[in-house]
Amino acid sequence: MGLIGGGGSILSVPVLVYLMHYPAEVATGYSLFIVGLTSLIGGFAFIKRGDISFESLLQFAVPSLITVFLVRKYLIPGLPNEFFTIGNYAVTKQLFIMLVFAVLILSSSYSMIKKQKVNYRNDAMWEEFSKSPIRIYFVILLAILVGFLTGFVGAGGGFIIVPVLLFFIRVPVKKSIGTSLCIIAINSLVGFTGNLGHLSINWTVLLMASGICIAGILVGNIISVKISANKLKPAFGWFTLIVGIFVIVKELFLL
Repeated sequence: MGLIGGGGSILSVPVLVYLMHYPAEVATGYSLFIVGLTSLIGGFAFIKRGDISFESLLQFAVPSLITVFLVRKYLIPGLPNEFFTIGNYAVTKQLFIMLVFAVLILSSSYSMIKKQKVNYRNDAMWEEFSKSPIRIYFVILLAILVGFLTGFVGAGGGFIIVPVLLFFIRVPVKKSIGTSLCIIAINSLVGFTGNLGHLSINWTVLLMASGICIAGILVGNIISVKISANKLKPAFGWFTLIVGIFVIVKELFLL
């Protein structure tokens, strides 16, 4: 997250599930706290520089944080532990959450691998659309989608938030990244409060993991001055693609 302005948070769920052996529901809840706290620390640098659009933050954060809280408070606890069976194969809550997560991480990897080409004609079209009265409805709809994904899989959704800020609200790139980190922090920490009363939380593990991630983003911020994010992003995209494929193979075939 410190090196490329986002994306790294999506790895927290696989680490919690496959290396620390937490159930998916617990892992996504823990991930919200880790991602939220880490994004908050990372966002301070942008706030100090003034690279935050508070108007966009308000427009996007309110519908998304309401959605993420409702998903964590009511939807996730209300899901049955087993949806249905096909022969001897059971579609469980764990499997469903991890497959939705795999789709998200594959989409994220594609957005990082794909080369962005400047298209002045398309840019002019987005500029015109951003002035349309219906633009705000698209922003709210996408904010709700991000809130749902954040609450469901415990990831920040920065790969969706940044393009929305760039194209729909026309926020400059640096401000888009800073605003995205703040939105992720708010969504994730508010979403985590929805777990209270539903999950048994190991605060020692959670704070230790958060401390390691915060150290990582601070180091990443320092290194990012010397290394181009444009060079690192595709490489990290390929890495997350491998992680996404691993999740699908592990959940469907390596039972």
